[in-house]
Amino acid sequence: MKGVILAGGTAKRLMPLTKVTNKHLLPVFDMPMIFYPIEALKSAGIKDILVITSPHHGGAVFSLLGSGKDLGVNFTYKLQDEASGIPSAIGIAEDFVDGDKFVAINGDNILTHPIKKFVDEFEKGDEEARILLYKGTVEQARKSGVAVLDGDRVVQLIEKPENPPTTMISIGVNMYAPSVFEVIRHLKPSARGETEITELNSYFLKKGALKASVIDGHWLDAGTIDELFEANLKLSRFKKGLE
Repeated sequence: MKGVILAGGTAKRLMPLTKVTNKHLLPVFDMPMIFYPIEALKSAGIKDILVITSPHHGGAVFSLLGSGKDLGVNFTYKLQDEASGIPSAIGIAEDFVDGDKFVAINGDNILTHPIKKFVDEFEKGDEEARILLYKGTVEQARKSGVAVLDGDRVVQLIEKPENPPTTMISIGVNMYAPSVFEVIRHLKPSARGETEITELNSYFLKKGALKASVIDGHWLDAGTIDELFEANLKLSRFKKGLE
C-alpha cells in the first residue's frame, strides 16, 4: 500500500504564524507537525508517500522533507494549485497510487498510537473505504464530521452537527481502493466551492462498502492558535510519560 499526505491550504485560522510557512511545518512539541502523519504511515509499513501541498509554501515543505531518505521513506510531491477540497486533493494522487489501495491522511493529524492494525485489516479486507474515528467531546464533534456506528459498520455520516448524536469524530485518516478516483471525478463542489470528504465517504456508505475503526490513544487537532498551544502541551505530557 501507498500513503498520501494532504498538506495544502492557507490555514487562515493560524495567521500570522502561517503567513511565512506552511501550517504543517509548525512545531508540535519536538517535531514539525507533518512528522506525525509521516510516522503514522511509516509505522504502518508504508514507505512510498505522496505529499500534496500548495504553491504558497511548497518550497519550505520540499526543503524540510527532501527525498525522505533521512526519515526512512520515499517522498513524491505534487501541488494542488488552489484549495478545492480534500477529495479533489486526493484525486491528484491517482497516477501515484497506480491501481493500489492507499491511505490518505491529513497533514495536521497528530496521533499518539500506531494505526498499523487498521491498515493491515483494510489491505486484506474487501471494503472499498475505511475511515478512522476518535471518541471526542461534544464540542469537538460540533466542529467535525461524525459517524454513527453499528459495530464497525457506518450507519450515518453527519458534517458539523449542532446537536451531535455521537462523538465519534472522523479524524482525516481515510483508506480507499482505487475505485475512489472515479467517484471523485463525479463529485460536485458544495456551496463553499469545494468538494467535501463527507460526500465522498457517503457514496461508499450508501453502497455498503464503508467501514470504520476507532483509534487507540489520542488524536489532537491544531487548526487554531489555541488548539496548537493545547496540542503542544498534551504532546509534551504524553512524551514525558505523564499521561
